[in-house]
Amino acid sequence: MKPTIRTPYFEVGTKNYVYGDKLLEYAIAADKAAEKYDIDVLFICPALEIRRVAENTKHLFVLATYMDTLRPGRGCADILPEGVKAAGACGVMINHCEKPMSLPQMKATIDRARELDMLVFACADTLDEAKAIAQLHPDILNPEPSEIIGGGNGSTPMSYVRDSIKVIKEIDPNIMVEQAAGITCGQEVYDFIMAGSEAAGAASGIMKAEDPIAMIDEMIAATRRAADDLKKQEG
Repeated sequence: MKPTIRTPYFEVGTKNYVYGDKLLEYAIAADKAAEKYDIDVLFICPALEIRRVAENTKHLFVLATYMDTLRPGRGCADILPEGVKAAGACGVMINHCEKPMSLPQMKATIDRARELDMLVFACADTLDEAKAIAQLHPDILNPEPSEIIGGGNGSTPMSYVRDSIKVIKEIDPNIMVEQAAGITCGQEVYDFIMAGSEAAGAASGIMKAEDPIAMIDEMIAATRRAADDLKKQEG
């Protein structure tokens, strides 16, 4: 059975900024913050790092940055979905702008993930692409314009946040919508969630921070604050 993610959640992406012991240090920091603030935290890392992260943390939802669609048997150098799951991942990211995929590739990966009860975290570059991917019904859709991914190139307009949520939910209301591009601090995490995003996340905003571990705590704390304020509004 696929894991259930509580919203709002937070997502940490490592890309290839860190690896080995440093990556594990960040994963442990995220794990501690997830427990401290009672927030679900996705930790997306390369396949080589999955088992070590999964075996040394208790509260993270570990996702692979990519996997292929082959099946056990012949094949060399591909990332086997069954191997990704056996290593401890509960899901996979698809179509990041740094690893783009065609719609048929995305569908094939989603189908393989479904076979293994794995979550699918999809990225989209534009609203039109978000609409197309939404029709494949991933669990999470992160519509992030590529020009602001990587930090330092501006921030996501709140109008884009609201528009992307609207178009995705009109196609499939069960898709969780996350905003992550351009986030560099806890306040931006809070603002995006309060604007309607069901989650926020960061990669470069954490990895390039002066103190990445402190930033992990700051951003997850901001997710907790947003969750509490949303409850107050509902009450």
